[in-house]
Amino acid sequence: MMGSSRWKIAVVVFLSVAEILMPIEADEHEHTYTDKEEVVLWMNTVGPYHNRQETYKYFSLPFCVGTKKTISHYHETLGEALQGVELEFSGLDIKFKDEVMQTTYCEIELDKAKRDAFVYAIKNHYWYQMYIDDLPIWGIVGEADENGEDHYLWTYKKLEIGFNGNRIVDVNLTSEGKVKLVPNTRIAMSYSVKWKKSDVKFEDRFDKYLDPSFFQHRIHWFSIFNSFMMVIFLVGLVSMILMRTLRKDYARYSKEEEMDDMDRDLGDEYGWKQVHGDVFRPSSHPMIFSSLIGSGCQIFSVSFIVIVVAMIEDLYTERGSMLSTAIFVYAATSPVNGYFGGSLYAKQGGRRWIKQMFIGAFLIPAMVCGTAFFINFIAMYYHASRAIPFGTMVAVCCICLFVILPLNLVGTILGRNLSGQPNFPCRVNAVPRPIPEKKWFMEPAVIVCLGGILPFGSIFIEMYFIFTSFWAYKIYYVYGFMMLVLVILCIVTVCVTIVCTYFLLNAEDYRWQWTSFLSAASTAVYVYMYSFYYYFFKTKMYGLFQTSFYFGYMAVFSTSLGIMCGAVGYVGTSAFVRKIYTNVKID
Repeated sequence: MMGSSRWKIAVVVFLSVAEILMPIEADEHEHTYTDKEEVVLWMNTVGPYHNRQETYKYFSLPFCVGTKKTISHYHETLGEALQGVELEFSGLDIKFKDEVMQTTYCEIELDKAKRDAFVYAIKNHYWYQMYIDDLPIWGIVGEADENGEDHYLWTYKKLEIGFNGNRIVDVNLTSEGKVKLVPNTRIAMSYSVKWKKSDVKFEDRFDKYLDPSFFQHRIHWFSIFNSFMMVIFLVGLVSMILMRTLRKDYARYSKEEEMDDMDRDLGDEYGWKQVHGDVFRPSSHPMIFSSLIGSGCQIFSVSFIVIVVAMIEDLYTERGSMLSTAIFVYAATSPVNGYFGGSLYAKQGGRRWIKQMFIGAFLIPAMVCGTAFFINFIAMYYHASRAIPFGTMVAVCCICLFVILPLNLVGTILGRNLSGQPNFPCRVNAVPRPIPEKKWFMEPAVIVCLGGILPFGSIFIEMYFIFTSFWAYKIYYVYGFMMLVLVILCIVTVCVTIVCTYFLLNAEDYRWQWTSFLSAASTAVYVYMYSFYYYFFKTKMYGLFQTSFYFGYMAVFSTSLGIMCGAVGYVGTSAFVRKIYTNVKID
């Protein structure tokens, strides 16, 4: 038995790793049928309407199974396993273009325990999800009367399937046959199938699930326009006001260069030039800092590539395809993490580069897996379908060890050898310069708190649409908007961090590395605060499982967003700092 169990785990690991290296379809079907060919009705999950992530196996409720026992093989992908997809065969005999009149397929012997289970589900507004040819279908378990005393179960599934040629393009479910739940009775479950010809093209069959009126809302366009105007304002601020100020600084410093030593000592020297001997000093905790920068650059690469793929491929049409694509892209872009993190660590004089590589490689996976591991305990306690199987966890660990880590090593070696030399335009002094006292609003802590307000302001409307798509029942498909918002976010973040860094350096404070990173990363704090508002005022979620799931994964999302913004802000600010000190003549 132990050998058989190990063999099953090995097969799961191999299939999952193969899926990452070579993506496959969501299941084995080709989406084409011949007349009277088997059409499988998969029962997925059931759960409360207001808690989308709190789902259970369909047959965790005492539903009965149809008479048909054998079907074609079903393949579960890694993305489906992680998202809690629990497809089980309904047992209903459905054949392509073969109509079925109302037929009883099983009977439920309703004892008190089963009745209580159905009553609990009806009180909590349970509804279930099914699939036919990858098309989702939703149905409600039952309903209560106006007084809430009597409860009724829907017993008749009336399926109407549209076809175009040899493809299924539409599925509709009508629930009928309302039966009162009375203990110690038998309830007959029935179904019927009607086929109708449809003019819907196969490529457009998911359009009925989209909600154009929601995503093309006037406030959506106003948000994009508002963010675009903010970009113009900030770019103008940086390019005109800041550059004009820098020209004055260059002129003042050039005039000081023409003075003799006595006049220069008596002069009023101040400004960012005075810290030229310390501005390129290594940051505190360079190992953690370089790992965060590398991880942020990788997250940006993953976000950009996945959005482009989603714009081209319509990933929402396949179960788990978005998550599978994100995992594949994250693994494939591991050299980006190693390159930026390794080169920055080498520039800062770091010697323990292997330890830095491990921290950079496992920083994000450890955060995600740690949160998922914690939530998994709660999911197992609730017996929810969101509980991640052991084989899937082993597969994810194998991906981290055998795909992400080697690719990160390659990127680290390339980064250290190609761009790891500390070719700074200014020499670093042996003794750090004391930081003078400054006004309270020039302190790094204040700059960090204020730095994320404008970047958050440029994306918070889009956050509402993204949250609604993930935590409610809207399918997000306007990835062109998301790409535009990502570009706007990066531009606003870079502009804000450049302005903040200039003010900090002008106050003769050279601690700009962490300040630029954290001021940009503070956007995540505002996003997480907004998630609290969304939870309490925009949803009707309840319960320990849904609450822990929501705030746990929102913490992961916000932290990842903060690391990405911090890395983007630092990279842009680093180019700015290098540029201004290159153009200054240093004695």
